[in-house]
Amino acid sequence: MKAVVLVGGEGTRLRPLTYTTPKQLLPVVEVPMLERVVSALASHGVDEAVLSIGYRPDAFLAAYPEGTVAGIRLSYAVEPEPLDTAGAIRFAAEQAEVQETFLVVNGDVLSDLDVSALVSLHRRRGALATIALTPVEDPSRFGVVVTNEEGGVESFVEKPPPGRSPSNEINAGTYVFEPEVVAGIPGGRRVSVERETFPALAAEGTLYALCSDAYWLDTGTPEAYLRANADLLDGTRAGPPAPGAQEVAAGVWTMEEATIEGTVRAPSLVGAGAVVETGAEVVGTVVGAGGRVAAGARVGRSVLLPGALVERDATVRGSVLGHRARVGAGAVLDPLTVVGDGTEIDAGSRLAGARVPAVA
Repeated sequence: MKAVVLVGGEGTRLRPLTYTTPKQLLPVVEVPMLERVVSALASHGVDEAVLSIGYRPDAFLAAYPEGTVAGIRLSYAVEPEPLDTAGAIRFAAEQAEVQETFLVVNGDVLSDLDVSALVSLHRRRGALATIALTPVEDPSRFGVVVTNEEGGVESFVEKPPPGRSPSNEINAGTYVFEPEVVAGIPGGRRVSVERETFPALAAEGTLYALCSDAYWLDTGTPEAYLRANADLLDGTRAGPPAPGAQEVAAGVWTMEEATIEGTVRAPSLVGAGAVVETGAEVVGTVVGAGGRVAAGARVGRSVLLPGALVERDATVRGSVLGHRARVGAGAVLDPLTVVGDGTEIDAGSRLAGARVPAVA
């Protein structure tokens, strides 16, 4: 089975990280998000994925020069202009010459959804399209999907007022499509699958949905990105947090050639070649490959991307440091500060909730 993976967004909510790295290539506990998404599909029979790309196609080509990811063949559909969700699906499906039932997934959503069960329902109902749904506590921030007893979609309610939602089930961003759906998407303009395609299919009675309470997370904000890492570290999602990780103490993981001279407390991971120096303390954090936490530094509930450096006596709390970012001696970063790739924070600085460099 083929899958269209939507990776076209610019990741504006995760800037400045996404100025240099597309959101789907940001690591989640040392594994690019895209690889986590695609490897999950492989276990459900997907053997080919076409990436629908609108932003920084060069980054994806450089990341996967051999045209494979997680053992799945890759092809690329680079949009000549923004086409919105349905337009992007049509463009990618045509580029990949999709002629049978296929999947569509968002490349920035991490999920343990049983995709095989979704496909099975789709085929039993003879649907043209089937949507995965997930329950949320506060549906007022999302588009709510209303279904009947057979799973047929009856209506969509966009961001209902708090306490007045007809359902708490929202679009989870994984779909099963028949080629006929692609043929029905208008060409040559932006088309939204949520606002145009799905309502039209629902009106025809050919759209179904399946709700699952499996793990689901949209990683599009710094808070969610931190949670995606934490959920792998603390066991919310089962299994080792990264391939090859070794548990050296309860909830403390290392990759090869990691060096821990200071204190590392669970749940944490110290990446390949990374160093936590004597007198440093790391708690609930990913220290990416080649990173370093210097003597006297304190890092908690944070993510340090590969090559990031926290100098002597600095403090980083609930923040994200980009690739090769550097926090100067004695600086203090409080939640939710996000530091871009290669950016230096001056010694002694105090930041809280900052984006550095500043986001336009």
